[in-house]
Amino acid sequence: MARNSEKKVWGENRPNTEELRSELKRVRYNERYGSTIRSTIYILITVAAASILIATLVFPVFRIFGSSMTPTLEEGNIVASLRTTNFDHGDLVAFYYNNRLLVKRVIATGGEWVDIDEDGNVYVNNQLLNEPYVMDKSFDQCNITLPYQVPDGRIFVMGDHRSTSVDSRMKEIGCISDDLIAGKLIFRIWPLGKFTIR
Repeated sequence: MARNSEKKVWGENRPNTEELRSELKRVRYNERYGSTIRSTIYILITVAAASILIATLVFPVFRIFGSSMTPTLEEGNIVASLRTTNFDHGDLVAFYYNNRLLVKRVIATGGEWVDIDEDGNVYVNNQLLNEPYVMDKSFDQCNITLPYQVPDGRIFVMGDHRSTSVDSRMKEIGCISDDLIAGKLIFRIWPLGKFTIR
């Protein structure tokens, strides 16, 4: 009699086919959900690591401090740059000086002659530079002997706000070597409405 009652109890508690299918679906869903979460986390970690490497090694991002590049760049602007050693006249470059990052404009490259008259007009190889980005031409900061020939492998840089800029016109800074250059500025990230930096 006891065996019959055991069979009866087991028969009442045994899940039916529909319940088994439902439980199997639930288990498979949980496995897929866990797998998807793990995959998403791995992808996010990989993307974050790649972004950090790219931002550090290829496209460094900088925040502008000071007023030496106004009106082109203003304090608080955030800019992206490209690591390169190829520069053209007029390019904006970021470089290290005394543990600080400075941003200036390329005026001349290795082998070229730079001259500046008393009114602040700049000549490269005896050709007057057209500098529509400069608001205040100034000779005041210059203490190098002019005309000045840029050494090979270096660049002569000046800020756009000439009366306040500390740049290659001063012996203390001089021309910038490739190993000090952090990158060539390619676009402005912030503020959003001012994308271009030329």
